[in-house]
Amino acid sequence: MVYSDFTLSSVCRAFDIILQEGHSLFESIPGTEVPDRLNSFLQRYVPLATAINSEKARSEFIIAPVLAEVRELADRQLSLFSGKEFNVDPSLGLTGYCDYILCLSPEQLFIKSPVMMVVEAKNENIIGGLGQCLASMVAAQMFNQTEGSQVSVIYGAVTSGTNWRFLTLEDKTSSIDSIEYHISQLEKILSILLLPSKQPVLSC
Repeated sequence: MVYSDFTLSSVCRAFDIILQEGHSLFESIPGTEVPDRLNSFLQRYVPLATAINSEKARSEFIIAPVLAEVRELADRQLSLFSGKEFNVDPSLGLTGYCDYILCLSPEQLFIKSPVMMVVEAKNENIIGGLGQCLASMVAAQMFNQTEGSQVSVIYGAVTSGTNWRFLTLEDKTSSIDSIEYHISQLEKILSILLLPSKQPVLSC
C-alpha cells in the first residue's frame, strides 16, 4: 500500500483521524502581492497548460512555478522537493513518492521538518486526491515526531494547477477548507502556501 491507495475515509479509519468540514479556514488571511515575474509567467503559460490539459503540463507550467515562488517569498527558509520518495512506515502504507513537499528548513539536500504536502489531482479530481494528501500529511507528522521537530500543524493542498483545495492536520484532527481557490485568486493561494513558514519550530 502507498499514499495514493488511500481514500479520505480509509485514512481516517486507519489513523483515527477526526474530520472537520464546512468551514472556511483561511477567509481572514490577507492576500500576498504576486511578484511580477510569476504573474508574467502564468499569464503566458496557464493557457498553454490548460490547452495541453495533461497532469505533466499543469505540473510544469503552473504548480511548480507557484511553489518555487513560495520558496523565494519565504526567503528560501522553506525547502521544496518534487517527486521525492518519502518512506515513513511501509507497514502502515505510509510510503511512496510525494508530488511536492515544502519543508520548514533551508536545507535542500534532504527532507527535514516537512510542513506542507501538495498532491496533483488526478484527472482534475480534487476531492479524490484528499485521501492521498491526508495520508502523506500523517506521514509528515510521524516523521517530525521521530525527528524531534515539534511542528504543530501540517498543511496540505490538492491541486489541478488551476484549482487549489487546502487542509490541515493538527494532532488527530484534520480540517478541510470549504473553499476551493482558483488560480485567478493567486494572492490568496500564495498567502495560504506561505503559512507554514510562519509557524515556530522547536527542535529537541
